[in-house]
Amino acid sequence: MLVNLNRVLKQAQREHYAVGLFNTTDTDMLEAAISAAEEMNSPIIIGTAEVLLPYGDLKLIAPGLINAAKRASVPVVVHYDHGLTMDRCVEALHAGFTSIMFDGSAGDPDANIRDTRNMVNMAHYRGATVEGEIGHVGVAATGDNETADMYTTPEEAVAFVKATGVDALAVAIGTAHGAYKTKPKLDIERLKQIRAVVSTPLVLHGGSGLSDDDFKQTIANGIAKVNIFTDLCIAGEHASKESIEMGQSYLDMRNNRVEEIKEAIKKKLQLFGSAGKA
Repeated sequence: MLVNLNRVLKQAQREHYAVGLFNTTDTDMLEAAISAAEEMNSPIIIGTAEVLLPYGDLKLIAPGLINAAKRASVPVVVHYDHGLTMDRCVEALHAGFTSIMFDGSAGDPDANIRDTRNMVNMAHYRGATVEGEIGHVGVAATGDNETADMYTTPEEAVAFVKATGVDALAVAIGTAHGAYKTKPKLDIERLKQIRAVVSTPLVLHGGSGLSDDDFKQTIANGIAKVNIFTDLCIAGEHASKESIEMGQSYLDMRNNRVEEIKEAIKKKLQLFGSAGKA
């Protein structure tokens, strides 16, 4: 069933588990995600990000995402991740996405508040939800996730939520996008402080590559949504190489890729604690 973030994150926050967002740029990833969630009886969030549109055009993949969510036997949020421009966010809303992340975190803080608030007003009018971000979630390849003075502060989190009315808040506590070159240093104490003063569900970006213990710690201390993409790419790449070595046909290669991505997602659903929560 097609739902928005409030339908899945409020329960996750109450019961201390997290719901995974798995960006799905093609039907291989889409099929893997939906079938994994159904097998695990788990809510799930699927979607794409603005930086991924060159690899899966929004107009092409949106109908598939929406229809797959509607047909699913578990709650499925269709989420537009890291929307960098208002025009593309509005396009995703019109395409039927039930959740939008407007990400103005890299720009002027006042502009981020203004634009996020405008996005909230538009999305709520259509029954969709909005995730915002403050602080700096780094890029693993450059190692800038350890820039502690760019982490989210509790004071910033309170002010941002109050000013924008977001339904979920992505916080910077030491994670990074992409594959980590060194073990990330997560500021769990900072996460605890933010959770203590903000009732809005909190989001962890840069989840791929974290250890099981990292996930358990962040979820236990307030994270209700975790973003995963790179791990799915790694699983798909491994499956493709394996299929080539086995001399499989194109269609068998495709099925093998779906199966490996699905297994990677199932492991995350179990780890996040969302299995059996649909």
